[in-house]
Amino acid sequence: MTAIHAAASKPSGTLPIAATLGALGVVYGDIGTSPLYALKEAARAAAHGGDLVPEAMLGVVSLILWALILIISLKYALLILRADNRGEGGIIALLALLSARSAEQGTWRAHLLVVGLVGAALLYGDGAITPAISVLSAVEGLKVDAPSLAPVVVPLTVIILVGLFAIQKKGAGFIGNIFGPVMLAWFLLIALLGIHGIVKSPGVLVAVSPLYAFNFLIHQDFHISFAVLGAAFLAVTGGEAMYADMGHFGRVPIRLAWFAVALPSLVLNYFGQAALLITDPTALDHPFYQLAPDWLHFPLVGFATLATVIASQAIISGAFSLTQQAVQLGFLPRMHIEHTTSHSIGQIYVPLVNWLLAAATLGAVFGFETSDALAGAYGVAVSLLMAITTLLAALVAIQWGYPPVIVIAVNGFFFIIDCIFFAANSAKLFEGGWFPLLLAGVIAFLMLTWRSGVKLVERARGKLRQPEEDLIETAVSRCRARLAGTAVFLASAAKGVPLALTQFVKHNHVLHQRVVLVTVLIDESPRIADEDRAEVIEVIEGITRVILHFGFMQYPTIGEGLKLACHQGKLPGIDLTDVTYYIGRETIIPSEDVPGMWVWRETLFAFLQRNAERTAAFFGVPTGQVVEFGTEIEI
Repeated sequence: MTAIHAAASKPSGTLPIAATLGALGVVYGDIGTSPLYALKEAARAAAHGGDLVPEAMLGVVSLILWALILIISLKYALLILRADNRGEGGIIALLALLSARSAEQGTWRAHLLVVGLVGAALLYGDGAITPAISVLSAVEGLKVDAPSLAPVVVPLTVIILVGLFAIQKKGAGFIGNIFGPVMLAWFLLIALLGIHGIVKSPGVLVAVSPLYAFNFLIHQDFHISFAVLGAAFLAVTGGEAMYADMGHFGRVPIRLAWFAVALPSLVLNYFGQAALLITDPTALDHPFYQLAPDWLHFPLVGFATLATVIASQAIISGAFSLTQQAVQLGFLPRMHIEHTTSHSIGQIYVPLVNWLLAAATLGAVFGFETSDALAGAYGVAVSLLMAITTLLAALVAIQWGYPPVIVIAVNGFFFIIDCIFFAANSAKLFEGGWFPLLLAGVIAFLMLTWRSGVKLVERARGKLRQPEEDLIETAVSRCRARLAGTAVFLASAAKGVPLALTQFVKHNHVLHQRVVLVTVLIDESPRIADEDRAEVIEVIEGITRVILHFGFMQYPTIGEGLKLACHQGKLPGIDLTDVTYYIGRETIIPSEDVPGMWVWRETLFAFLQRNAERTAAFFGVPTGQVVEFGTEIEI
C-alpha cells in the first residue's frame, strides 16, 4: 500500500541501478515477505483439516504463480503503471484527476469519487494489518526449534512494533539507508532456499502450467476452492505499492526490480516450499523456515524479522504520505505534519496517524495473536482496493481518449479477476476480515463527512463574502485612514473579499497602505514548478491578490511562496519580516434550518474542524506575525 514520500534519483541514459535497488527495499518489502505465510495458509486451506495430497499442493503453487503473473506482472507492471498523473501513481493521484475533471461536474462519475475515497481509506486498513501479520509471522519462526518459546512470540512482536512506531518522530533515514541492500539480500536468500527445496523434488516444476491451478479449483468443493483462492491472494498483497511509488522511482526501475529480482525470487521460494510439502507434509506448520538447514533457523528468524520491519516501515511512511496528500486535496482535516531530517525515507511524520496506526496494529496483534488468525483479516481490504484501482484506471484511460471498447475489454478482464479474489476473501469476513473493513469504513465516513462539510462551509462563506467591487469602493472612499505597513489576508477563495478583511474594516474603518490577499490552491498535478508558483493580480493600487499554486505532493508554505514571488519581482517593495498576517478562525454552528447534512454529521464535522491544525501553523505562517478574527458560520 505504500506511497513513500521520497525523492529517488532517476538517472537518464544509464541503467537506473540506484532507483532499482531503492524500489526493491521500498516497493517490494511487503510482497517480498509474503512467503512467510502465504503458501502455508493456502496449503492449509487445500488440506481442509485432512492430509495434504501432492495434487493439491501442485494446484496451490500453480495458483500462486499465476496470481503473481496476472495481477502483479500483467495488470500492475504493464497496465496500471500507464495510468499516471504526470508521473505520479496511486489512488490519490487518480482521485486528483477524477475529482478535478469529473466529480465537480455533477456527472455520474462524481459517484466514483466516493468509491475512490473508500479505496484510499482501505489503504489505512491494510496498513494496520500488514505490520502485525508480517512481524508476527517472522517471530513465530522461533517455535520451529524451540516450541517452548511460543508464549514470548506476542510480547516480542509488540516490543518490536512499539519500538518501530516510537522511532518515527526521529525519522527513519538510518533504516531507509539499508532498505535496498537488505531486501536485495533477502530476495537472494529466499531464492536460494527455494532452489534448495526444488532440488529435492524437481517434479514440482510441472505446476508452471496453469492447468494445475484450473483443475484443482474446478474439482474441489466450492467452499474449499474459495478458501484456497482467498489464502493464495496473500501472495500478491503488497503489489499495489508498485503503482503507488511510481512517481518516486519511475516505471523502468520498478519494472526492472520486479521482473529481474522480486518475481524470480518469489516464484523459486514458493515452488521450493511446495516441493518440501510434497516430500514432507508434516512441515505444514512452518514450511518457509523448514526449507532452511537446522543451523540456519535462528539467524533466519532474525533476518526475516529485519525484513518485516523494513516492510512495516514502508507501510508506515506510506500512511504519512497518503495522509498529507489527502489533506492537500481536501479529503481530510488539516493535521500537524513534521518534516524530519531524513532525505530519502520518512521525510514527514504525522503524529496523529502514527499513534492511531500503532493502536490499530497492536490491537490486531493482541486480538488475533497468531499470523494464522490474522490471515483471515488480511486480503479483504487489498482485494477491494485492487478492484477499485482497476475501475478508476479504466475511467481515466477513457477520459484520456483510449478506445472504450479496448479499455473495457482489458480492464474488465482484470476487474473480473479482482472481483473473484474479493469474493473469495469475503468468505473470511467473520474470521477477521471485518477488522480492516471496519477501519476503512470509519475513515471513509470521516473523509466524506469532512469533504461535504467543507463544501457547506464554502457555500456559507460565499453568501457572506463581499464582491471585490465593495473592497475597491471601501479602499477609495470609505476608509478613514490608511495604516502604514503591509497586511496579508488569507483567503479561501480566489475571488471576493476574505471574511477576515471584511471584519477588520468593519471594526476598525481603516486599511493598510499595502494589502495582499493570499489564496492557496492545490492543483491536480503532483508538483508545480517554482516559476509557476505565484500568480499575482493587481486589484487596485495598494491591493494585490496572490494565488499560490501547489501540487498535492508538495507542502503549501505561504511564507516560502511569498518569498519566491518577491525574489521573482512579482511583489516589489514588501519586507516579509515586517508584515502582519490576518487569518479568519471560523466556529461552525450546526443547524437544522440550513440545508446540508444531518445535524449529527454536521456536529461531527464541527468537532473535526475545531481540532484540525490551526491555519497559521499548517501553512507555515510565523506565529509572531499572526492576528486571528473569529467568525461564526452556520451550516
